[in-house]
Amino acid sequence: MNSRKLLMISTDRAIFQEGSAVRARQAEYAKQWDEVHIIVFKKANSKPQHSNKSQITNTKSETVIAPNCWAYSTESRVKFMYPFGAIRLGEFLINKRRITEITCEDPSLTAMAGISLKKKYTIPLEIQVHEDIGSQYYVTNLMRKIRKTLALSYLPRADHIRVVSNKIKEYLVGTLQIDAGKIEVRPIAVDTEKIKRALVIDGADLHKKYPQFKKIVLMASRLEREKNVELAMRSWPEVIKRVPGTGLLICGTGSKAQEYKKLRERLGTQNEVGNLSSSIVFEEWIDQEVLFSYYKTADLFLNTSLFEGYGMTLVEAHAAGCAIVSTDVGVAREVSAHIVGWNAAEVAEGIIGALQS
Repeated sequence: MNSRKLLMISTDRAIFQEGSAVRARQAEYAKQWDEVHIIVFKKANSKPQHSNKSQITNTKSETVIAPNCWAYSTESRVKFMYPFGAIRLGEFLINKRRITEITCEDPSLTAMAGISLKKKYTIPLEIQVHEDIGSQYYVTNLMRKIRKTLALSYLPRADHIRVVSNKIKEYLVGTLQIDAGKIEVRPIAVDTEKIKRALVIDGADLHKKYPQFKKIVLMASRLEREKNVELAMRSWPEVIKRVPGTGLLICGTGSKAQEYKKLRERLGTQNEVGNLSSSIVFEEWIDQEVLFSYYKTADLFLNTSLFEGYGMTLVEAHAAGCAIVSTDVGVAREVSAHIVGWNAAEVAEGIIGALQS
C-alpha cells in the first residue's frame, strides 16, 4: 500500500506553541496519515518555539509536532511574501518527502501557494473554506475584496473542497456552479455531549446572578464589526418596552467594547424606557465551563452576526437546550434557530416572540 503524505499550508502560528490546542488537534489529525508536513505563514523575525528542531535547508527549520507530523515556518520578511515562501518550501518538501496530497486552510492566500504546487506537480489539491465568502456583508474592506476575488478564482480549480456549513456549500454550488460531489461539509468539532452533561456551576446561574431580570437574553461574541452586536442593542428599546424586566447580557471582548458601552448610554437617554441602560450588561469573555452554565440558564441565545462560516456558539447553545434567535448565518438554520433579518425591528420581534412563547 502506498504511503499517504499530506502537505498542509496554514496561517495558524499557534501550532508552534507547546501545549496549544491547535498543536494537539494537528497531532491527533496526523494519525490519519503516514506523514503530515505543515507549512505555516510566519515572519522571519517572529521566532517559533522550536521543539526537537533540525535544519531541512540552510534557511528553514522543522518543528516536531508528533512522530509523523512536522511544522515549518515560511520565515518571510514581509507578509506579502508568505505565499511565495510557502511555494518554495512546498517544492522542497514535495521533492524530498514525496508528498501525495495538498490541503490549504483558506481559499485565498494559502490556496495561492497550493494552486501553484498543484500545477507544477499535478498533486491532488483540497481547499478549505471556513468563512462565508458568499455573504453580502463579507466584503468590508480592500483585503476582504482581494481574498474573495482570489477565492472565486482558485476554488473551481481544486480537486476537493472542504466547508464547515451547508450554507457555504449552497453558495459554491448555486453561485459558482461547482460540482456538489467535490464538496464535503465537515463541521468544526464541538463536544456536544459534554455540553449536554455539564452541570450548572456555582456563580454561573444567570437568574441567581442577575435576580433583577425576569428574562435573560445571552450573547457570546467577539466585539467586532462583523459580529454586529450594535444591531441587538438597537433592537433593545422595543424588547424591554413590550417584555419589561428583560436583561441583555453580552459576553465578550474586542475593539468595539468601549463604543458599545457608549451606545448603551446614548440609547438610555434617547428612549422613554427609564431602565434601558441598566438592562444591558457587559461581561468580559468567560471560560468554557461558565459559558455552558450561561447557555443552560439563559432564556434565549441571540446572534446578530453579519456573517459566520460556522457559528460555534450557535452549536453550543443548541446543545445546551437554549432557544436561539439568529440572523441567517453559518449553521443557524441547522440548529433550528428562529431566523431574523438584519434590521432592529425584525430582531426585536424575534426576541419578543421567543420570550413570550
